[in-house]
Parts: sequence; structure tokens; C-alpha cells
Amino acid sequence: MKNLKVNLGIAMLVIASLTAVSCKNNNEEGNVDNSGMDHENMSEGSEMMEGGTQTSEDISGGENQDSQTGIIVNDYLELKDALVADNSEGAAKAGESLVTAFENFDRSGYEAGEQQEMTEIIEDAREHAEHIAVSDMAHQREHFDILSIDLVDMLAITGSPETLYQQFCPMYNNNKGAIWLSTSEEIRNPYFGQNMLSCGEVQKEI
Repeated sequence: MKNLKVNLGIAMLVIASLTAVSCKNNNEEGNVDNSGMDHENMSEGSEMMEGGTQTSEDISGGENQDSQTGIIVNDYLELKDALVADNSEGAAKAGESLVTAFENFDRSGYEAGEQQEMTEIIEDAREHAEHIAVSDMAHQREHFDILSIDLVDMLAITGSPETLYQQFCPMYNNNKGAIWLSTSEEIRNPYFGQNMLSCGEVQKEI
């Protein structure tokens, strides 16, 4: 009977030891699995983050839009400077360049609603640029008035590639006034040219 009790005690100790070892192994295996799972989740998270970043194609598309807008702004500024200098021939050449720039403007990178709005703006602006290319100075200035409004509306959608100042002459068009854009805050009036060079004021920065 005594031997039986001893044997039972030994057996219970062995079982307890095996159970402890088994639990320990399970815990270690669980830690390994969790570690592997975390690494996998982190990798998937990294891939998702990378997928959400801006691609070089997106960046180049934005740069292309800026470039197109920049061409139009530069041609417009050349036209404005020609009118300031009372240079009808120079204004006509700038008008021709604007016609081409408006015709080549790619609107596909914009949202559908913006594309529709820009199409209307660009068609109207191109028409005024066409008139400027073939008109005398007085008519060039009349069309420049509406062209300037069109360009402001366009830049509200595309953004401006550089800092521009919207300026205003209160005396043009029978004192109804007219706006234009310039890269400088200094007033150089394209509607009266050398006759009233400094007539006007800065309305806002674009």
C-alpha cells in the first residue's frame, strides 16, 4: 500500500511536469505566430500606405496643367505690356499666341464640372484673342477687357502658376471701369497706355 502511494505520487509529478512543459511550448509557439502576424500586418499596412501616396504620373500631370496655364498667363502678360506701350502690332502677335494656347489647352485632368465650365471660359477667351489679333488698338483694348475677366475666371479653377495682382481702372468704358492682371503691384494701365499710365489701383492678389 505504501509503495502504491509512492508510485502514484511519482506519476502525478511526471504528469504535472509534462503539462508545464506543454504549456510553455504553446506559449512560445503563440508568441512566434503573433510576431509573424504583426509583421505581415505591418507589411500590408505599408503597402496600403504606399498605394495611397501620390505617384510620379499624378505629379507630372499637375505640372503639365501648371505649364499650360503658365503659357496662357505669359501670352496674356505680353499682350498687356503691348497695350501699355501702345504697340498694336505687338498686341496682335500676343493675341495670335493666345489663340493657339487656348486651342491646345488640355482640360482632361480636371473634374467633369470644371471641364464644362473651363470649356465655356476658354471658348469665349479664344474668341476675344482672335479679335485682338486682327483689330486696331481701340478694339484690342475692348476685347482685352472681357479677356481679362475670362482669365480671372479660369485661374479660379486652375490656380495661378505665379503671384498676380488684379488691378482696376475706374475710368475706362465710360467710367464703368475694367480690370487687368499684372505681376507687379505698380500700375501700368493697358486701357489708356501712355496717356494715363498710372491710372488705377490694385484690387486683390491672385
